[in-house]
This record gives sequence, structure tokens and C-alpha cells, in this order.
Amino acid sequence: MNSEGTGASDALAEPTLVVRGLTAGYGDLAAVRGVSFCVAPGEVVALFGANGAGKSTTLKATVGALPRMAGEVRWLGRPTSAPLHRMVREGLDFVPEERTIVPGLTARDNLRLTRNGVAGALSQFPELEKILDRKAGLLSGGEQQMLILGRALSRRPKALLVDELSLGLAPLVVSRLLAAIRHAADADGVAVLLVEQQARRALSVADRWYLMSNGALTGEGTSADGVGTLEAAYLAGAVSGNAHRNEAGKG
Repeated sequence: MNSEGTGASDALAEPTLVVRGLTAGYGDLAAVRGVSFCVAPGEVVALFGANGAGKSTTLKATVGALPRMAGEVRWLGRPTSAPLHRMVREGLDFVPEERTIVPGLTARDNLRLTRNGVAGALSQFPELEKILDRKAGLLSGGEQQMLILGRALSRRPKALLVDELSLGLAPLVVSRLLAAIRHAADADGVAVLLVEQQARRALSVADRWYLMSNGALTGEGTSADGVGTLEAAYLAGAVSGNAHRNEAGKG
């Protein structure tokens, strides 16, 4: 496997984010091992895999929210070991699986936590205007995700990493969120890494994809390959993972 990806990125500028040989986990236990990928400006890259495959760990270690055991992260053309808050100041934004709102504040005040947050979010999601004065904790799941994603995009980030955006949301809302991500990549050159369970929907906006299984990358491709290629890679990774576990059980 090409450690810096293939396909759409070849024709694009130098990658905004490059990860090489990333190993990370919790305590002394490595949850992901030797993971390598890249994301270029204006590119949407999807990261697929079953629950527990290591996708969230990969994102957290990449952005400095989780210590790295080994490997290198190159951000804006240079190696970095910066923590998340410093990478955010340099133009990275991270939307974790946990919804990062302040429930007791209104939607408007949640957006005011970011410079130009209200105007920037409304430019992405005009439908938020009618709920600006509601407490964020009382909004629907879809409204909360629009609020979070709108706030992130209002910062005009150089890179956006998003973890499980669609979790528990209606299909129409998911399509709306993914469309906003695609627009940010096309209009503003944002480099996007998207962890997503809904493969078909993600492939509709992604340029490329990687597949994770048991803490390692087991496949990659482009959206032009179609969902069949992804499904074949998924099955091959599952078979390989089962064989590995069976061998380990004999040891």
C-alpha cells in the first residue's frame, strides 16, 4: 500500500496533513499500529471500518488529543508534535464523536465562542437562524450537529477532521451535513478527513477512502471505484483479521 495514498491527491497540491507509521493507544496498549495516510487541500478523504477498528484513536492521535507511541505527523509541510489546542490555532479543526456544545447556552452564544461564529455558521446553515435563541441542549441531534459543524467551518480551517458525523441522525440531515463538508473542500480548499459508518453517503462526497481493521489500514481506493471495491476490501480485511486472531489464540 502506498503510505501517502493514491488517486485524487496525486493531482493536488502538497498534502495539508500527512501521517506516517502512526502507532497509538491507551496506556501500554497500542490500539492502532503503523497507520499512514494523507489529505490534500480541497480533498475529502473517508476513513471506514467496523466499530473498534481504531478510527477514533487514529483521529485523536493525529490531532494531538492522544499521545503517539511512534510515527510522524506532518502538518502544513512540517513535522509536528503539537497538542490539539496549538494545531487549532494553526488552522486545524476537530469535530469529535461527542457533541461539543455547551447545553446551557443558546445556540447563538455557542457560536459566539468562535470569532465570526454566528455569521460564518449561518452562511453554511441558514436554517440555524430560527433557533439561535434556543438553549443548545434542547435542540434536536441534527440541529446540534449543524451548530457544531457550522461553528467549525466558520473558522475557515485549513483541515477538518470529523468523527462519526451521522451517528443517530436522519438521512436528510446527514446529506445536508455532508454537502456542507464537500462545499467547504471545493470552495475554501479545506482538507477533510471524515470517519463515517454510512459508506454510500460518504462515498458520494469523498474523493478517496481508507479502510481500517484491527488497528491497521487494510485497503484504500477512490470514490470512482464504487462501493463494491470497498465491500471487497472490507471482507478481505475481516478474513485477515480473523486469521490473525486464530493464530494468536494458538500461541
